Amino acid sequence: MGESIASRIVGVRFSKVGKVYHFDARKIESLRLGDVVVVETSRGWQLGEVVDIINDPVTPPEGTWKLLDRLATPKDLLQRQSWQAKELDVAATAKKRLHELRLVGVKIVMSEYSYDGLKLTIFFSSDSEDKVDLKSLRSDMQRVYTPAQVELRQIGPRDVAKILGGMGACGLEARCCSRFITEFSSISIRMAKEQGISLTPTEITGMCGRLRCCLIYEYENYVEARKLLPKKNKRVITPDGEGKVIDVSPIREMVLVELPEIGRKEYHKDFLKPVDELEAFENKANKTSGGHGGGGCGQCNHR
Repeated sequence: MGESIASRIVGVRFSKVGKVYHFDARKIESLRLGDVVVVETSRGWQLGEVVDIINDPVTPPEGTWKLLDRLATPKDLLQRQSWQAKELDVAATAKKRLHELRLVGVKIVMSEYSYDGLKLTIFFSSDSEDKVDLKSLRSDMQRVYTPAQVELRQIGPRDVAKILGGMGACGLEARCCSRFITEFSSISIRMAKEQGISLTPTEITGMCGRLRCCLIYEYENYVEARKLLPKKNKRVITPDGEGKVIDVSPIREMVLVELPEIGRKEYHKDFLKPVDELEAFENKANKTSGGHGGGGCGQCNHR
């Protein structure tokens, strides 16, 4: 189970690779990492696992932390398993009714009962960016699954990919979002450009149809490494003479330079000097020597 938790603020996860939510555990006297607890959520009463602790809690959301209700009992765990066994049938029924209603572009992803069976959430996705009207589907499902309160919840393509799992676009047997990503970050095309990755859609798009989450993994490293390298088309001095920067490899700290006599050749950044920097140094040196030289000659002529 792990070590006892001294703090009253704990992190709870409701699915294997789900987001961690924090709660006030003051109602529970003895609590350990790995314990299963009963919590009231927007999707009804749920069972979650204690996975985290905040030693120095930040300001709680909206002025207060939600309270954990109690530790789960063996009966609670069996009850949850019982309702989970019905979730596939619910999803199948929803898909069938969706087809009968001819709601094109809408897909049922999964269904989820609260652990006590009093709330049933059906997750769906849509090809349209606009809000989808599924009142008729909800009414039909409510009629079939009363007394549970039925809710239809739309989720995005990245959430769908996470739930369904499967092989990643890169060939890994399991997608990153299904293995360890608990919260999705904002990904931009700039991240691919910064890393010199081909902008071909198949190279940067995940199975969800969105930009791959992995584009952010090394992005900051590339940004910092690129600051130490000359920019493309800049003139630089190499051990073999002056040339123009054609390309850079930030992580390797290598620069590809075009030289008049040699052609293209790679150099480590430490062996390069920007032309403008060298010119500035030479101009400064010339001014200094010119000033002293003129003064000396004047004195000689005076004599």
